[in-house]
Amino acid sequence: MAFRIGKVEIGTNAVLAPLAGFTDLAFRSICRRFGAGLTYTEMVSAKGLVYGNENTAGLLATADNEVPSAVQIFGSEPEFISRAVESLSGFDIIDINMGCPVPKIVKNGEGSALMRTPEVAEAVVRAAVRATDKPVTVKFRRGFGEKDDTCVEFAKRMEGAGAAAVTVHGRTREQFYAGTADWQAISRVAAAVKIPVIGNGDVVDRKSYLAAMETGVDAVMVGRGALGAPWVFAEMLGLQQEYNRFDIAREHLTRLLEQFPAICVVGNMKKHLARYMKGLRGVAGYKDKIYSARTTKQLMDVIDEAEADNVR
Repeated sequence: MAFRIGKVEIGTNAVLAPLAGFTDLAFRSICRRFGAGLTYTEMVSAKGLVYGNENTAGLLATADNEVPSAVQIFGSEPEFISRAVESLSGFDIIDINMGCPVPKIVKNGEGSALMRTPEVAEAVVRAAVRATDKPVTVKFRRGFGEKDDTCVEFAKRMEGAGAAAVTVHGRTREQFYAGTADWQAISRVAAAVKIPVIGNGDVVDRKSYLAAMETGVDAVMVGRGALGAPWVFAEMLGLQQEYNRFDIAREHLTRLLEQFPAICVVGNMKKHLARYMKGLRGVAGYKDKIYSARTTKQLMDVIDEAEADNVR
């Protein structure tokens, strides 16, 4: 169940994906408790780190149970990547995002745009590897265009540049999150490189986790499948852990309040709480109340109401 990235031992082969705006410190800590072997900070800008951007620095906080710790950065200029990596000595693993499909990132030649300029991607990885003694990993997609399938060659180039592991999302950039992930493509990457491969895409339960592990990957990364359901890691790994989704939602909200002002927590927690309500009786009504809430007390009241209505 465990695996290694470089010299770093990862306790389980179930990994939480870094998702901007979602995988906050509180959520990551809860996922760790349910068995996630590795979690990452939300994606941070290499330039933001170099220039000391206050918002960027705030994303680097980690929970006490995030051991080993991992940070994900993005950028396309080797000199900024190098300087950013030098400032991240407190992390055990440094991941470089080459898979983000967001237009404003891609337009700058960053994220998944780097799959179209593999020579730049190689230079970025080499710069990061030279700047640290920690393992540097890369996350990318099956390809850029809708019909592209360039991940095997790209993975080889990343390995050659010094990457200690790669994560492959089985969709192209043009797919964003539509359609289904191509695990055959991920399997081809696993067979083509000697470094660990983490597969990503459409893993939502134990059945899909076991199927993913049969493709030859070393670990499985879960993104959207964990939102509103951090206990999915225990389910995937076959761990017997009791939980109450309403208590987990309360804990998530409470922990956010320990880190951020209440006015910020209200907006951030709404998207989480809507997902915690998935599958409950009266979910439409709860969502209406969640999105109209203006205080954290109102959000807590929705949790209490949903529990009273659904726990008999």
